[in-house]
Amino acid sequence: MAGQGGSEQSQASVATAVAVAGTVPHDTGTLELLGNPSVDEVCLTSRPESAATARRLALAVLRAWQLAPLGDTCELLVSELVGNAVRHTGAQAFGLRMLRRRGWVRVEVRDPSRALPCLLPVRELDASGRGLMLVDRLSDRWGVDLLPRGKTTWFELRALER
Repeated sequence: MAGQGGSEQSQASVATAVAVAGTVPHDTGTLELLGNPSVDEVCLTSRPESAATARRLALAVLRAWQLAPLGDTCELLVSELVGNAVRHTGAQAFGLRMLRRRGWVRVEVRDPSRALPCLLPVRELDASGRGLMLVDRLSDRWGVDLLPRGKTTWFELRALER
């Protein structure tokens, strides 16, 4: 993304190489190699293969937070937001960030486009357009924050504290 330093650029390059090669280390190694989206935004290249990398990062963070039961839902919704960023924005890169606060997990995908995603009615035989419907139905909350240069699309899931 604009104005980012070399370390983020190299993280994006590593993420792309890992996604293309299909070899991703397990949890801690994933976060060390690609960056930890719970610490700082991880920049990924806008390619379909980056959805797998974003899913692995999200699952690694959830495991580190001991919230693995949220994994299946989070994995699906991350795929949908990343898919939208890759398909519809024309961006070269997007950012992934995860935040945790008492009782909630928030996942954000930032891209440089200010075009808003649209939740459209989907019929049974429609071949596409289900992404935001899934985000709407499976997340507890979701939305879009417009930024001076782009937007952040996010969802939140309730996280039962132990």
